[in-house]
Amino acid sequence: MIYRDSGWTGKPGSLNKTAMEDVAIILAAGLGTRMRSRKPKALHALAGRPMLLHLIAACEAAGFARAVVVAGPDMPGLAAAVAPHAVAVQHDRLGTAHAAQQALALLEDAGGACLVLYADNPLLRPATLAALGAARPEGGLALLAMRPADPGAYGRLVLDEDGGVGRIVEFADASPEERRIGLCNVGAFLASRADLARWLGAVRNDNAKGEYYLTDIVAAARAEGRAVRHVEADEAECLGVNSRAELARAEAAMQQRLQGAAMEGGATLVAPETIFLAHDTRLAADVVVHPHVVFGPGVVVEEGAEIRSFSHLEACTVGPGALVGPFARLRPGAVLGAGAHVGNFVELKNTMLGDGAKANHLSYLGDAVVGARANIGAGTITCNYDGVGKYRTEIGAGAFIGSNTALVAPVRIGAGAIVGAGSTIVHDVADDAVAVARGEQSVRERAAERFRQRRRAAKAGAKADEKAGAKAGGVKKEV
Repeated sequence: MIYRDSGWTGKPGSLNKTAMEDVAIILAAGLGTRMRSRKPKALHALAGRPMLLHLIAACEAAGFARAVVVAGPDMPGLAAAVAPHAVAVQHDRLGTAHAAQQALALLEDAGGACLVLYADNPLLRPATLAALGAARPEGGLALLAMRPADPGAYGRLVLDEDGGVGRIVEFADASPEERRIGLCNVGAFLASRADLARWLGAVRNDNAKGEYYLTDIVAAARAEGRAVRHVEADEAECLGVNSRAELARAEAAMQQRLQGAAMEGGATLVAPETIFLAHDTRLAADVVVHPHVVFGPGVVVEEGAEIRSFSHLEACTVGPGALVGPFARLRPGAVLGAGAHVGNFVELKNTMLGDGAKANHLSYLGDAVVGARANIGAGTITCNYDGVGKYRTEIGAGAFIGSNTALVAPVRIGAGAIVGAGSTIVHDVADDAVAVARGEQSVRERAAERFRQRRRAAKAGAKADEKAGAKAGGVKKEV
């Protein structure tokens, strides 16, 4: 069903066909006391992004041009997190209908549909939000519902004979018969802005909690003879987050969603339940991810690459056919070229590893550019920080860096150059040159046995002194 007044198309990501703008109000003023956190509940993260931003992204994808977030007066950081969207402050927490009214003052120019959501429902999909637009009767109201396995303290939907929503009764005000209803309110409502403002103004606080309930707009709409319809969503999509335990359940649900999408896109997740993806992780076709890998935000893995177990990646790019891990760490700014190898206990930060280059063991490369086919030996580090500034290291194509080398930046190792193992390089090395920078080795014939004899004698003397001291009553003789 299409609501003609707003030009809604009912498709995710579609904007109005008319000049009128669809907007969203997200209620985030709840104290979230069960989270036991100084951080606003809505800013706790799922898959590496605050759950409030998941909801805003869903609204944007469903065609809502802008959003107003309703916050409490004691929520630092929330306004910056949701920018460029606006924030309205609910100074007195008088209920959810009162909270929605605070946002309407910032939406006086909006002439289209207005969606009202709760910030603690971060798993709602764009398609579900768009379905509300398709379901809303002309001039009426649409809302989101679900049938949870345990209805608990959710508000219940009381339906008319024709399937329309007659009213919503909060659990605290419900009769025993009403509490047996399985169809529950999720907390997403869609109406025109003008209708919503009028219905919110009609809400009263004559209920068990003395609050202005958003759900009472259903009764206000019905009092005007307007139709109210509902869209039923899956319980897993409607999970609410009010505690750390519920946040963990939402994270698990989000991970299952992301893992499923990655595998549908052609990636192999060997043990998906052990792999953690960020909301924006991009895995191309034929990527293989082994068990126990963690992806932070901003990771792109290109076709045919392989990520082995116990690796951690964030804000980096892995080129086609590259190999990472096991036990590798790619930090922000790491870029691996095609066929590059990063092995066990290797860390890269702000470093470009060229096509076919290899750093296979126990190395740190920070603020560096490594040319194609270069080989970085075990134990190599770039000394990129002097306590004040950070400096670059350049390693040319085909260069060979011997094991246990320290490259003191800023420094350049030329193409095809060789650096001997154990070197500390402080000056540039020309193309195809060989550099060795370590102390001169000296050899003393048969000195090893003399060394051992001295050490054994010293040890035997120490034991003899200890025994003599014990016989003298525990007091050692001074030598």
